[in-house]
Amino acid sequence: MHMRRGGRLGRWSLAGQLLVLQVTVVGLLAIVGAVLAYLDVADRTEDSTRDEVVSVALTIADSPVVVDAVRTPDPSARLQPFAERVRHDTGVDFITIMDPSGRRYTHPNPARIGEQFIGHTAEALKGRTFTETYTGTLGPSVRAVVPVFGAGHEIVALVSVGITLDAIAGQVRDRVAPMAIIALVVLAGGMACMWLVNRRLARQTHGLGPAELGRRIEHHEAILHTVREGLLLIDPDGRVTLCNDGARELLDLTGEVEGRTVADLGLPATMIESLAPGRVTRDEIQLTERRVLVVNSAPVRSGDHTDGTVVTLRDHTELEALTGELASVRGFTESLRSQAHEAANRLHTVVSLVELGRTTEAVEFATAELVLAQQLTDRVVGAVTEPVLAALLLGKAAQANERGAELVITPETEIDDVVLGGDQATARDVVTILGNLIDNAIEAALEGAATAPRVYVTARTEAGELILLVADTGPGLAPETVPDAFHRGWSTKPDPGRGLGLGLVWQAVRRNRGTIDVGDGPAGGAVFTVRLPTGRVMTEARP
Repeated sequence: MHMRRGGRLGRWSLAGQLLVLQVTVVGLLAIVGAVLAYLDVADRTEDSTRDEVVSVALTIADSPVVVDAVRTPDPSARLQPFAERVRHDTGVDFITIMDPSGRRYTHPNPARIGEQFIGHTAEALKGRTFTETYTGTLGPSVRAVVPVFGAGHEIVALVSVGITLDAIAGQVRDRVAPMAIIALVVLAGGMACMWLVNRRLARQTHGLGPAELGRRIEHHEAILHTVREGLLLIDPDGRVTLCNDGARELLDLTGEVEGRTVADLGLPATMIESLAPGRVTRDEIQLTERRVLVVNSAPVRSGDHTDGTVVTLRDHTELEALTGELASVRGFTESLRSQAHEAANRLHTVVSLVELGRTTEAVEFATAELVLAQQLTDRVVGAVTEPVLAALLLGKAAQANERGAELVITPETEIDDVVLGGDQATARDVVTILGNLIDNAIEAALEGAATAPRVYVTARTEAGELILLVADTGPGLAPETVPDAFHRGWSTKPDPGRGLGLGLVWQAVRRNRGTIDVGDGPAGGAVFTVRLPTGRVMTEARP
């Protein structure tokens, strides 16, 4: 038969086990405290009793009544009423006045008068006062024995005053009872407080036992360190309280992260703003130096107040790159489809001219378009032997032509096939940089050109660097907008969802340890100049 570890107690919730433990500890403390208090009270009561009987005995021994009475033929006649009166007034249990030999003159029981005193008197006969606990005719008692001195300082009598142990025990009970009641009240109040605290703890732990909580924490840690998605927990003060391995990798974080504020993590300003406490984001695209991230965040609420913010991060870098490539391919496909349509129209025109017997005009018309297309192809292929860049420029030239703009490859363009060093990641970054810059330049040229819209592209190597220049005939960029141009979401267009292209360009340039500058072009528009290390240098520069 399978039994759960820990037996019956192991099936209890954490709150229940803590309550039992707390009640046990508090109960033991209360019992120990009560025992110590009882012993202390008993000790103090016995000490006070000794002081009391000594004080009463000394007072009686110093009374002239006693010295005068012991000189009479019948000392008991005067001393018995005197002793009983003092006993009742002081509350002691017995007062025994005796002669030096120990024969009683007084006793609470008159029948005991004349009998021998039961107890020790040797110290008193030496003139010293002493106390003892002894069992006499009234039972065990704490007693004091003092000498009575005559006129010549001789001992003429002895006085013994005592209080029984039963009476002392009664005094202890009377003193301990209120303390016991207070202790019970405190214990009850403490247990009530513990019950309330453990009830709250039970709600917060959902009634789980220590084993279940331990397993959940282990599963929690395993999940946090296993998932590739990033997870951050940020408290209301903006401090990171949890950061899993995925978040460290996606945000390129090093060292101790938990306990630091988001502003101290070295993230871009837009990312810091997105991670602000209490902010709600849904699939927001954010750029870091090396990645494109999808950020989701939502506040964690407990009742009416916010306990913090949970943030999830997904890597969108590869998908964004593939999306850009797909968009380029689609654009190129649309351009080819359009060119095929135009070619069909031109072919119909040539056929019609031939049917009309105008062969010379047909040949001239057919070869004119081919010459222009072949010139562009020869120019690109002759200047750019790097296949990736050549294909990109031909595709962008076709797209520009389709949209009514002209892509001009400047004479300074000259790139050989070893510039990118055969590195696919670097080639993809160059496509991202040049492709987005050309797309933006075409948009700007179409928007602001008073004459024929043109985009000028220069690609060359110089001093171990790949230099890419893209200029347009558009309206250009205002100087105050240049610092924000490469931030995610910046765009000259009001349409939502734009403004990611230049952000991707900036990210790719930074990833390859390059630089990018923006200035005014000779054609009146903006000119973007990108400088990247070439060949092996570029490959080694990548993180």
